[in-house]
Amino acid sequence: MKISSIELFHVQVPLKHTFWPTWIPGYPQTHNGFTLIKLVTDDGIEGYSAGSALGYEREGLGDLIGGYLLGADPTDIESVQGLLKQAGILGWRNFWIEPACWDIIGKSKGKPVYELLGGEKRPIEVYCSTGEMHEPEKRAEELLAMKERGFKTAKLRVKNKELQDDIRHIEVIKKSVGDRLVLGVDANQGWLVTIVDKIPAWDLKRATEFAQTCYANDIAWLEEPLDSRDYEGNAALKKVSKVKISGAELNYGWDEIKIMFEKDCFHVYQPDATFAGGIAQVKKVIDASHAHNREYSPHTWTNGIGFYINWNMVLADKGNLLPLEYPLEEPSWVPEEREGIIDPIIPDKNAMLAPFTKPGLGFEINKKLLNKYGKRFFKLTEFRQKIKVIRQKGLKTALELKKRKESQ
Repeated sequence: MKISSIELFHVQVPLKHTFWPTWIPGYPQTHNGFTLIKLVTDDGIEGYSAGSALGYEREGLGDLIGGYLLGADPTDIESVQGLLKQAGILGWRNFWIEPACWDIIGKSKGKPVYELLGGEKRPIEVYCSTGEMHEPEKRAEELLAMKERGFKTAKLRVKNKELQDDIRHIEVIKKSVGDRLVLGVDANQGWLVTIVDKIPAWDLKRATEFAQTCYANDIAWLEEPLDSRDYEGNAALKKVSKVKISGAELNYGWDEIKIMFEKDCFHVYQPDATFAGGIAQVKKVIDASHAHNREYSPHTWTNGIGFYINWNMVLADKGNLLPLEYPLEEPSWVPEEREGIIDPIIPDKNAMLAPFTKPGLGFEINKKLLNKYGKRFFKLTEFRQKIKVIRQKGLKTALELKKRKESQ
């Protein structure tokens, strides 16, 4: 089996209400944007994946990855990982593409990806993961409403300039919510963005003091309180913190996360398989979590396809009892617009998701919605590649390249 066609699409799903993500303070997000990749094999099997995007920043990606992936065997994940890493030398983070190969493998075998990874069908509890920071009194009311809808766990955000304001935010909400919900907090300091609001980076002193506040208010975990590559700082915080520290959501795969295990940076590891190395590398994190007596709970704040990819990873981890992150910020970030070009993912009245059983990654692309919200900007087949090489290199060089490649 080999990849015979590659297609890339810009997808921009308009939001009915402007979304103000805490990870880009002060930035108004009006669309759910992502790049969709479609890989087709010579057997006609289609594999899909998606990578988050603010706009059209991946416009030239096809010219970069086309030569790497066309003709590759999608079932040879180790080789695919190597090719994507090579292509990433020029600056692109390309591991979000790898799940499309798993989609192909699953469809070829008639099984969901999580079964290929040793998992089994089981319902999964989800927690309400907020994405904005509202006034604490308002947020407390919103969370209690979510409790009435079946959620047992929720995650807050803090993003104030002053520590005392972050502390007040937690204290006011906890006082109102009490023990009716399990609460986590995300500081979004792992990859600080200050292109609009100039929010200061936390140091170990501030992170330690805030962690103490979290513990005093019975917060279940504190997420990304320091820069994601501050290995020593995270390890020092984890050593003294009485509340669980989590992170590694967007780190560059196993190459970086293995250092975190060596230094013992976190209680909970949360790599997102669309950022942190793809499915194969995140499976290494799951295995390492078991070996080091640590927990795994993935980041899922991307889009519906990204959610499915990470849902597969939790289902693959049979011993995982932690609730799965469910991004929800009404009215701005809701399932229909979050999923965009696939069916909305809706938990039941007890905040449970029944396991999907479709082969591959588990979703189906709605072609009508893709035509509505997506624009194909790249397509490459073997024939198109030949024409491209001849035009760029000349016929003689093209034939020499073909001969050299076939001799390997």
